[in-house]
Amino acid sequence: MLLTTRTKAPRPKTSRSRPKAVRIALGVLATATSAALLAASAPQPAAPLGIGDRLFPHLGNPGYDVTSYDIAFTYRGDNSKPLDAITKIDATVTAPLERVNLDFTHGKVRSVDVNGARADFTTAGEDLVVTPHAPVQPGERLRITVRHTSDPVSPKGAGGWVRTSDGLAMANQADVAHHVFPCNDHPADKAQFTFRVTTPKGLTAVANGLPLAKARRADTTTWAYRTHHPMATELAQVSIGRSTVLHRTGPGRLPLRDVVPTKDRKVLEPWLKKTPGQISWMEDKVGRYPFETYGVLVADARTGFELETQTLSLFERELFTRPELPEWYVEAIMVHELAHQWFGDSVSPGTWSDLWLNEGHATWYEALYAEEKARQPMEKRMRYAYRLSDRWRASGGPPAAPKGPRPGQKISIFRPVVYDGSALVLYALRQEIGRPAFQAVERAWVHTYRDGNATTADFVRLASDIAGRDLTGFFDGWLYGKKTPPMPGHPDWTTTGPDAKSAPAKK
Repeated sequence: MLLTTRTKAPRPKTSRSRPKAVRIALGVLATATSAALLAASAPQPAAPLGIGDRLFPHLGNPGYDVTSYDIAFTYRGDNSKPLDAITKIDATVTAPLERVNLDFTHGKVRSVDVNGARADFTTAGEDLVVTPHAPVQPGERLRITVRHTSDPVSPKGAGGWVRTSDGLAMANQADVAHHVFPCNDHPADKAQFTFRVTTPKGLTAVANGLPLAKARRADTTTWAYRTHHPMATELAQVSIGRSTVLHRTGPGRLPLRDVVPTKDRKVLEPWLKKTPGQISWMEDKVGRYPFETYGVLVADARTGFELETQTLSLFERELFTRPELPEWYVEAIMVHELAHQWFGDSVSPGTWSDLWLNEGHATWYEALYAEEKARQPMEKRMRYAYRLSDRWRASGGPPAAPKGPRPGQKISIFRPVVYDGSALVLYALRQEIGRPAFQAVERAWVHTYRDGNATTADFVRLASDIAGRDLTGFFDGWLYGKKTPPMPGHPDWTTTGPDAKSAPAKK
């Protein structure tokens, strides 16, 4: 996610995926608590659970791993009314469960089946708590079918569905996929997705992945899409509107498809045709594009951000139509979301405290692209970030130990310290170990953890292995220190000066 400015352009400034049981190690404490409850002699009331994420303690649920979602939406042409929906979840049980908690709120649940049998359900906090006809044991397979509604009118702008001028799109980061469909709403539990979207005649639906089927009836069309790689719930995307889907070919015959308001097709084409070259540029830096397709989704809506939804990045229409934004800046923002396909989507964070790995890398390649393509010096941008770094750390916490979100403002974790403040960590690493070793770290990172999850500790270990020395002390200061360490190779850089006192934080 990249928060977008409203007034002016900013200053220049696996194949070896760890098993899910390990990836969800955060849930050990919650699972133990759940087991203790099951052991109690008297039935306990339903309660919201979580896997213990420091920033979002009630997100995710212990005791099972989701392998796939199959989600059907029926949209009747009014983006202010709830959609009818059916969510099917296939999962493997990892701990004894008397109840199964799903993250879901802001929708009406009509019925729940577990393995073909009707199940009781209730709600607790933002959890849907399901009671199968009998407790389930580790190794058992679950097929949970929830018939529900999905309301596009968000409570207090919480997110999930985004209402556009002609339909809907999704923006589920960081913690609102469960406002749209029942799920295990934490990036540690990635899964395959299939979407089936029924729309009135004349509308187009597009989702993550590649087309699976299309069925026309008298007055409706049902569109089906399926991902070829596992995906975090926060990266799900469904677009419905009066859209045109533009097809082209990327590097290595990669199928590309852009989804744009039909009325804006011509004005947007000069931007869209840049994507193949941007993908080639990224592949030169870190290796082959990790998914089955890519494209740009342009929404006629004011969101205040752009978003790296997997294989189909979401952009505000306004980004491409504001005349005051320099061309280099718009292209760099496109590269920011493209870079996320490697950093954040393919390699997803183990916890939300690892967010710096997503946004720091996307900001790094955004800045590097601007340097190489538009002569916007990386060093100038990083020196500017260094001057502000102490202030960013004071207000938002250090990069790998960010402060929690403000009450009622979950998106507030996306502070300057996770953007330029975290790109600054990567700049310091390059200064410390040299360009060849740094480039080797970047390529090894996206290859080693492709289609999986990874943590800050994983990054520190990998960088140390490639550098041939223990970098723990170096990273401790840069990732967890309240004060910014000295910049290697730049002893004259300071966190004091006119920029640090008066320049506004990045919005």
